[in-house]
Order: sequence, then structure tokens, then C-alpha cells
Amino acid sequence: MKKLMLLAAVAIGYVLGARAGRQRYDQIMGLVNGIKNNPRVQATAHQAMDTAKEQAPVVADKVTQAAAAAASKVTGHTPSNGRHHMAGPQGDLP
Repeated sequence: MKKLMLLAAVAIGYVLGARAGRQRYDQIMGLVNGIKNNPRVQATAHQAMDTAKEQAPVVADKVTQAAAAAASKVTGHTPSNGRHHMAGPQGDLP
């Protein structure tokens, strides 16, 4: 995935920075569109989106737990009701 992102970044940089003319631009955009419309690329993109959607609740829970642990270290106590309380500057966030 990192290689694909790097390749896309290089291609975009080249397209935006090159002064090779319209013909070269059209050639590059044809290659980009060919890659973008490739069924394997589409399938991989959909798989990545599905995985991200599935993992979002797990990641959110881990972030909440880590934030609660950090807050308890700073304040020196843990919530007694079992819920994590994340207080803002006014102390009003549930």
C-alpha cells in the first residue's frame, strides 16, 4: 500500500510539475485512469475501506481506553461508575 501511495504521489508531482505539454499530460492521465479503473485496484480499495470500517469501533475503543488511562495517571484516580469521563477545560464532557 505504501508503494502505491508513493507511486501516486510521484505521478501527481510529475504531472503538476512537468512542462512536457498536453500530449504528455494526456498520456499520463490515460495511465492514471487505467490504473484507477483496474478491477484489481478497485477491489483492493473496497477491501481497504471495508477493513477500515470494521476496525473503526475497535480503534475508537482502544483510543478511549488509552485516554482514560492517561487521564487517571494525571488525576490520580479512576472513575467509580465504570464509565470513562473525559473532562474538557470546563470539565463538562461525558
